[in-house]
Amino acid sequence: MAYIQSNSPFNCWDSHRQEGTKMKNGRRVPNCVHKSNSPATKQKGGGTTKTCLPASKIRSLSKEQRQKLVNSKKSAGAKGKYKRSSKTNVKGARKKGATLRDWFEKEDWRRVDDPSKKCGE
Repeated sequence: MAYIQSNSPFNCWDSHRQEGTKMKNGRRVPNCVHKSNSPATKQKGGGTTKTCLPASKIRSLSKEQRQKLVNSKKSAGAKGKYKRSSKTNVKGARKKGATLRDWFEKEDWRRVDDPSKKCGE
């Protein structure tokens, strides 16, 4: 492994960056953090534009509410974001205490933009 040369008396590997130093066994050692775990590095990609909800919830939403949800997801997807704005979160989409098994077996999740299609089609 190659070390990065820096002005610090401590060095980290190429795949790491130094975030100051820390005490270990009474000695000061570099605090080397892997570059991919860096909070400064943001996740890139994404861009999904599908919005899914249980069919019963879609039926209870007005046309304007559905369109607002679809537009917000498409806008976020066009920008390469993974999530849409939390302002468009829908309350009551899932029952309290519902499990993952309920989601697969009991709830009929559909696409908000075209409820005739199942989520994932």
